[in-house]
Amino acid sequence: MQKELHPEYKETTITCACGEEYVTKSTGEDMRVEVCSSCHPFYTGKKRRAAKGGRVERFNKKYGISEEESEEETEEK
Repeated sequence: MQKELHPEYKETTITCACGEEYVTKSTGEDMRVEVCSSCHPFYTGKKRRAAKGGRVERFNKKYGISEEESEEETEEK
């Protein structure tokens, strides 16, 4: 390896939003992350349901159409 060509590789602490800390080596300084393997739903098995809904539900919510109104319209046709 050539000197002064490669960045310095040093110990770094990675801190997650859940409070978990990992010590590893990196070229960067101490880092903060939002999700780690201790709190990520894929690794913990606690899957969170997305609240986005489908296209129809988002359209109805955006334009203030309730489910009752949309059912009445379909019955009239």
